[in-house]
Amino acid sequence: MTLNRLQLLETWIKVEFPGKSFKLSPASADASFRRYFRIIMEQQSIIAMDAPPQLENCTPFLHAAEVFATANVHVPAIFSQNLTQGFLLLSDLGNTTYLEALATNPTTADKLYGDAIDALIRIQLISQANIFPEYDATLLRRELDLFPEWYVARHLQVILNQKQVNDMTAIFSRILENNLAQPKVFVHRDYHSRNLMMTTPNPGILDFQDAVYGPITYDLVSLFKDAYIHWEEERILDWVIRYWEKARKAGLPVTTDFSDFYRDFEWMGAQRHLKILGIFARLYYRDHKEAYLKDMPLVMTYLRKTCKRYRELHPLLTLLDQLEGIQPNTKINYTF
Repeated sequence: MTLNRLQLLETWIKVEFPGKSFKLSPASADASFRRYFRIIMEQQSIIAMDAPPQLENCTPFLHAAEVFATANVHVPAIFSQNLTQGFLLLSDLGNTTYLEALATNPTTADKLYGDAIDALIRIQLISQANIFPEYDATLLRRELDLFPEWYVARHLQVILNQKQVNDMTAIFSRILENNLAQPKVFVHRDYHSRNLMMTTPNPGILDFQDAVYGPITYDLVSLFKDAYIHWEEERILDWVIRYWEKARKAGLPVTTDFSDFYRDFEWMGAQRHLKILGIFARLYYRDHKEAYLKDMPLVMTYLRKTCKRYRELHPLLTLLDQLEGIQPNTKINYTF
């Protein structure tokens, strides 16, 4: 944050709370241009969001906060806003993320993910069209295109030959066909351990400004195939089953056959993992955020395992091997 914006923020806070002294300290930052500050004032803690208006738009955040609040989930309350300068004052959901809590005490995972599942179902139950943008073929494909642009061309510095371009195009179309056939609900779009906070009630939910109306499995992939924390596949399977059982009981439009639902979950994961690899490369090369490079191997592991499991995705695994110079060998594959 430039000194100028910090001064603007402090000036605005003084206008909002005339005559009150306060301390301002960094709270967190995310992958966008937004920054967060904690304001301590008379034993009270408030969060200030700094979203430079030429780079970020606060309106989708305000809209999603209002919509999600009607689902009776724990999102920040909006105390004040200055859209001209790009500042918001929000209730403080604390400073302990799910990621930090799980790293400290992994034995709490079942309880924390149970809470996250329940909150997600409440959000999905209020879903309707024309509230958020559609997670349509155009947007899903635009996300997939981040992979060849940033991961392949920029990170690996590989120029695809025409056959590889054709193969990738066909694979992307196959993935999107599955994604677009899934029932639609509200999608947070980054429902993972860095955006879920330890609060009462649990969890506190952040970073929902990119919410859309799209595939029902998307947020489950964000939650359980998290780029920042690894769980064994048996645990992921168990948690997805718990979600599926609760979702069916709640009347959400999940498939009646769990194996079909899990296939959709994994194919949605293929889309997200390809996108994330592209985004992490872009964050490094364009935005100079080096920390995301270390998270790439886990995301690639998720993608490769999914490709091995489904025959229709084997061409993508072959392409990944070619890109990374891995020699083909005899693999034992299985498919659902």
